[in-house]
Order: sequence, then structure tokens, then C-alpha cells
Amino acid sequence: MDFENKTVIITGGASGLGFLSGKCFSKEGANIVLVDINKDALDEKVNEIKAAGGKAISVVADVRNYEQVCNVRDTAVKEFSSIDVMINCAGGAEMRMLDAYHYGEFKDVPIDVFDWGIDVNLKGQFYFDHAVLKQMAKQNSGVIINIGSITGEEGCASNVAYSTAKSGVMNGLTKSLALYGAKYNVRVCCVSPGPVLTRPGMAGMNTLLGRAADPQEIVDLIMYLASDKAAFITGINVLADGGRNIMRGKN
Repeated sequence: MDFENKTVIITGGASGLGFLSGKCFSKEGANIVLVDINKDALDEKVNEIKAAGGKAISVVADVRNYEQVCNVRDTAVKEFSSIDVMINCAGGAEMRMLDAYHYGEFKDVPIDVFDWGIDVNLKGQFYFDHAVLKQMAKQNSGVIINIGSITGEEGCASNVAYSTAKSGVMNGLTKSLALYGAKYNVRVCCVSPGPVLTRPGMAGMNTLLGRAADPQEIVDLIMYLASDKAAFITGINVLADGGRNIMRGKN
């Protein structure tokens, strides 16, 4: 998969799948724009990519702030002249990320907790997709990879906003932008992981294959969909869940 001199923007780039994606795309010759809200961690990860011989810059941004999102786009174009791949890795389950489980069940959780979940996991991806499509339309080329979750397929009583947002990304956002982007030669796909060993808690989730995914397995799929090898693929959501979804309702 050749990404030589391609520019790849990755949100959530200071950790997890975002950072691993940055390292892997960099090894294939891409210019990396890592985006995160945590400046210190972000700068550290960019320096790590550079130390390995890669080309990377950091741009601090809150995915909930459209002005900051547009600054990421403009900085990427100014530095590298194009935006070839957009990967929306930023996100997280609101109850866990905001340490809100002490509120109890859904009806007792303050609405601002759920606002955060919708804003980060749905609007954040929507904002970046909208911003980069302006540049991709000018180029008449580009690939957008949204990130969903098995939770968007299953539902989740404990993280309702996360599940709602991911479902919207996997279906409405990805399919709608694939329909729109085709006239500009822009492909849009979604990768929806099941449990991934980016944190220990994922290891206990059931899958048909009896294990959680290694993060590299998810990044390999992202890279394939972003590459010219997948040039005839758009508008799809790929469940990379180890068969978890087809286990529902079965003994």
C-alpha cells in the first residue's frame, strides 16, 4: 500500500488506534497530521514518528469546535499542499471518559454528559468530514474513514449517547457522504471495531473468535480501505468485531 507523499489527518492521534495509524501510515511514506486535545501527549507522539524518519506535524484541536477543525484542515494544506486521507479516531464512551457512572442509570445522568458523547463521537466526525471535503473537492480526490463501533450496532444501555452517535456515523453519515463525495472522486467508508486491546477492559468482551482484536488488525483494515487497493469500495461499514454481532441471541 503506497502512501508516498499522501497527507493523512488523524484525530485522536495522541493515543490508541489514532497514534498507531499515524505510525503505520508514516512507514508507508505518508505525511502525518496528528490531531488531539492533549498537546503534551500529541507533541510526544509526533516526535516519536519523526525520530523514526517520518514526516509529521501536530495540531491541537477540540473536535467539538468547528473553527479549530478548520484550522487543522488549513494547517495541513499549508504544510503539505493536500489532504488525501481523513481518519476520525477521536471518540469515547461518555460515561467512562467523564467518569460519570456514579450518577447511576440513564434517567439520572445529567444531560451535559450525553451532550459530550454526541458532540465528540458524532459531531466531531461530521465537522472534520465537512471541513476536509472542501479541500478534497478542489483536488477531485480523497478518502474519508469514519470510525464506528460494534456498540452502534448492538445498542448500549450504559452509554446511550455513544451508541447513538456511532450508529449515526456508521449509517447516515458514511452513506450520505459517499453519495455526495462520488462526484468529486472522494470515497467514504466506516470501520466499526468490536473489542480491541487498546485497554485491558476490552479483553473480557465476548466474540465468536474468542478474543479481542489486536490494534494492528484494525489499523491494517483502515489502511486497506484508504489505499488504492480499495478504489472500488465506498459507502460501506465494515464490522471488524470477531463475529460478536452474529452471536446475539444465540446460545
